[in-house]
Amino acid sequence: MSHKRIPKRKAAIAAGSVVALGAAAILLPHANASQDGTSADGAPRTMKATDASDLASRLQGLLGQAFAGSYYDAAAQQLVVNVISGDNNNVVVQAKKAGAKVREVGNSLAALKAGAQTLKAKATIPGTAWAVDPKTDQLAVTADSTVTGADWDRLTSTVKSLGDGMATVKRSSGTFKTLVSGGDAIFAQVQGGTVRCSLGFNVTASDGSPAFLTAGHCGVAAKQWSDSETGQPIATVDQATFPGNDFSLVKYDDPNTQAASEVNTGEGQAVQIARPADATVGEQVFRMGSTTGLHDGTVTGLDATVNFQSETDPNGVDTVTGLIQTDVCAEAGDSGGSLFTQDGSAVGMTSGGSGDCTNGGETFFQPVTTALQATGATLGDGGAGAGAGDQNGSADPSASAGDQAGGGDAVGGGGTADPSGTAGDGTDDQSGAGQSGAGAGHRSGAGHGSSSLTRTH
Repeated sequence: MSHKRIPKRKAAIAAGSVVALGAAAILLPHANASQDGTSADGAPRTMKATDASDLASRLQGLLGQAFAGSYYDAAAQQLVVNVISGDNNNVVVQAKKAGAKVREVGNSLAALKAGAQTLKAKATIPGTAWAVDPKTDQLAVTADSTVTGADWDRLTSTVKSLGDGMATVKRSSGTFKTLVSGGDAIFAQVQGGTVRCSLGFNVTASDGSPAFLTAGHCGVAAKQWSDSETGQPIATVDQATFPGNDFSLVKYDDPNTQAASEVNTGEGQAVQIARPADATVGEQVFRMGSTTGLHDGTVTGLDATVNFQSETDPNGVDTVTGLIQTDVCAEAGDSGGSLFTQDGSAVGMTSGGSGDCTNGGETFFQPVTTALQATGATLGDGGAGAGAGDQNGSADPSASAGDQAGGGDAVGGGGTADPSGTAGDGTDDQSGAGQSGAGAGHRSGAGHGSSSLTRTH
């Protein structure tokens, strides 16, 4: 039987993201390739962020309890590894010989994790978040604008109880919320209207069928999904987890569906997604979303806990743990979109955050590696792996900008967008939060070309 290819105008669901917005500048070039072997003189060696992540994992096993976290120094292109003061000098020497920059710190990972457990027990308040910050060797605690009065006092007193030098608290001007309908738009019909989310990455399910990953709160909200607001369902939720984690595995209904493993960055360009990768604090990452397009930033924390106001219980909290914290901006309409690196590593899917792309803020992402491990899926093409355009994955040069695969139907924070759409003309927020805004417009993308990236500011 011949494989079914996704029609060109239906390719919104075939790629990880949609067209970037605004004027673009050329992205910084790749970091220098990592050197092979160890550093004979113990001097830190330069490496890419992905190589730094691999080295950090190896050193964590080597150092054991002495390991107190690590981060990537992007300016120096070096891995910085924290070790507990006074620990065995032999393991420190080994870490240096492996090429890492070693610094002694006072707080162990065990102590920081214990502090996080205290925060969980005593300060699980809607609008709060915390994560280990290896750069400061402390817990970075954030409170959004809704945390006031007795809640603020409770949070700050809990942080103080942890002891000096264990945690810092900062304010966020926005409100922590799940961010809906980013990336390539997917739709579901539920009682009360249409919900929107976005596709994160195409994968192959454990039974070999084509599927994709998206946010867990999307899979909990609806079972069947379409690639157009009024179209018939083309994919069905197989697994969904929220709260706790925030990921869903959604299988294409047609087992012959071919979906490219790539992120469409607009301007005729796409990034091929070849592998999953764990995030590293300090590395540069990119996020795609239909509201704000392509934006970049830095990973600022790992294993983050976020306490969202419950969308079903006015007095409840939806707590999600194990998230990646970044300073990449996002807005309503960017949820579920792809977080990735320039070299084609899939890192995460947008869960939620606060702030906007005018004033900045914090955004949290579900790690792709966690979702893959939990679902048994593997990253890559569904089906035979045809890319956008023609069967070998290259762009169809004769196709018009609106027809080229992977362009996607981009939707805004509050409105499903078509060429004649107006602000606020669209479906409700998936989360039920009632946010609304201008539709992003029907952003038909150009054909996929090289793997270089652009970014907007």
